[in-house]
Amino acid sequence: MPLYDTPAPERRALDLSGAEIDALLDRACDLARDYWAGLDAMPAGPRSTHAETTRLFARPWAEGGRGTAVLEDFKTIATHARPSTGRFFGYVFGSGEPVGAVGDLLASVLNQNCGAWRSAPAAVAIEQAVIGWLGEAIGCPGFTGSLCGGGSAANLMALAMAREAKLPANEDGARPGIVYASEQVHMSIPKAVALIGIGRRNLRLIPVDAGHRMRVDALEAAIAADRAAGLTPIAIVATGGTVATGGIDPLPALAAIAAREDMWLHVDGAFGVLAALAAPELFEGLALADSVSLDAHKWLYQPVDCGCLLYRHRGVARQSFSHTGDYVKALNEDPAEAFPFFEESVELSRRFRALKLWLSLQYHGRAAFRAAIGRDLAHARLLEELVAARPELALLSRGRLSAVCFRHRDRDNTALLRRLLARGRVYLSNATIDGAFALRACFVNHRTREEDVRLIVSEVLAAGAEVNGAA
Repeated sequence: MPLYDTPAPERRALDLSGAEIDALLDRACDLARDYWAGLDAMPAGPRSTHAETTRLFARPWAEGGRGTAVLEDFKTIATHARPSTGRFFGYVFGSGEPVGAVGDLLASVLNQNCGAWRSAPAAVAIEQAVIGWLGEAIGCPGFTGSLCGGGSAANLMALAMAREAKLPANEDGARPGIVYASEQVHMSIPKAVALIGIGRRNLRLIPVDAGHRMRVDALEAAIAADRAAGLTPIAIVATGGTVATGGIDPLPALAAIAAREDMWLHVDGAFGVLAALAAPELFEGLALADSVSLDAHKWLYQPVDCGCLLYRHRGVARQSFSHTGDYVKALNEDPAEAFPFFEESVELSRRFRALKLWLSLQYHGRAAFRAAIGRDLAHARLLEELVAARPELALLSRGRLSAVCFRHRDRDNTALLRRLLARGRVYLSNATIDGAFALRACFVNHRTREEDVRLIVSEVLAAGAEVNGAA
């Protein structure tokens, strides 16, 4: 063979030709377009049984491939998924806007490990930029941090930092230290207290006031009692939007206590703090916190996962998470190029979460997100008005964010909720408010329209009419 004759490259396993990639992406785009276009016609929640989904998807892994035909399964998957419609009000869970979805695809194409600048230069720079945007947007300029899986991961890292700052344990093991949170705190906080070795017995759940906010007097009394007993208070966890009602703890007062008592102040803002874009007055004192968790896959409407932990003390993050093996030591002399996220968080391998957020925030602009959050808040206020106007219904909470809890006065509300979900036109969840079973609607959905909000009340009343027996 002459030297100038180059043989055709050998086809390797898993490689796709240009034509095959075109066919794959074209079909995937068609499926995505059809899904988003058809959302209004979908039921508000999943209608499947476990037996049905098992029968459909628990298939053998065949020796031969199916090619692009496998994409046709997406239509079946979508039929048995939780649709991202504007009538889903069940959880604090964003609506997954399309630019973010495209960003997730492109991040997977690049397939970066964002653990350090040297392994993903552009990705790390983009994440650092996004972190700066988020801190500034919620009124915490100058905070640093990292993206993570969600609020639970962020809260775990924050309490690990609180422990290392106030009662170091990484070398000799954890010692008892007391953490304080309201009785409305998210389930991830007791879990985090257990995982960092402090133990749930050392978590004090503080009573709340009529607005479901931590009572400052009860917190001060609990701290004083623990100090008198020879115990060591180390952290206060304030909530920036309780799951059930959207209650916001009194941040300035809690910050003053934390400063006076030499305690770490963490704000679990996974639900609420991004509402500071539209209503900054709700979060006075947030910048006094030592750390703040938030979820862009909630109130920035991003596809999961896209959580974040922001903090003011980079040195404490390094103290908490730095433990480097020889195989990841940086040889770069430039400190910026030697930067490792894995020395400031729990993950070594890290997804390029920032790309979807970076693209989405720039594509739409800040004003569009401010307006969408403002609409969610307005929808919650509208639902409160609609419920208050119906004598059959009782409003159980008036939060400042976008969760609304109410009940039917004359029906078994558990049975009513089951019937409502079976009807499939709106999807609500439930909560317990002052001992009462409540119907709960939460608005973190850019697809929701005013008519969807009005449909909640008419559907609750219709479901109530179909439920026999009084409460």
